[in-house]
Amino acid sequence: MRGRLLLIGAGLLVLSGCGEPAATRSEPLPIPPVVKLPAAAAGGVCQVLDYSAIEKAVGTTFDVSAATSQGETSSCVLQAEQASLPDLALAMTPTSADASVFNDEAPDGGQSVKGLGKAAYRLIVAAGKDHGAGVEVCWLASDGQMISLRYTLPAGEGKPAAEAIAGKLVTLAKQIDAAER
Repeated sequence: MRGRLLLIGAGLLVLSGCGEPAATRSEPLPIPPVVKLPAAAAGGVCQVLDYSAIEKAVGTTFDVSAATSQGETSSCVLQAEQASLPDLALAMTPTSADASVFNDEAPDGGQSVKGLGKAAYRLIVAAGKDHGAGVEVCWLASDGQMISLRYTLPAGEGKPAAEAIAGKLVTLAKQIDAAER
């Protein structure tokens, strides 16, 4: 009986790999490299956004995109993988408004932007409880779309930080508008 137990014990050791030399043990597989998908991979209006062009224009690195649509409005939000803010949101919706109506409906405090679509404004947006100030650039594109590009800063960032990025966001809006034509 004792001999059988030794044989069974030896067999279990061999089956469990304890008797296997270190050189023949399987090593863990290497971790695959992280593949950074382009913003366009999210589909929808994210297809008009490019991470490197945004970084060049605005100076912020984004690497996560999400697209959605509600009715005729399509939108895309970009964020950094490790933080929810800052973020960049793009929304497009068809409109029958002309430049006159668009300008009449512009929000108080909006500053007219020249050289962007049929009519455009930029607006500094106040900080909120869980986010900093922001900048909105909105324009009436030549193809009948109303387009809004909004950059929201992290909590604690106020109007001076938003003002510093406003011109950069207008530059990005002009690039998007030119690409859409």
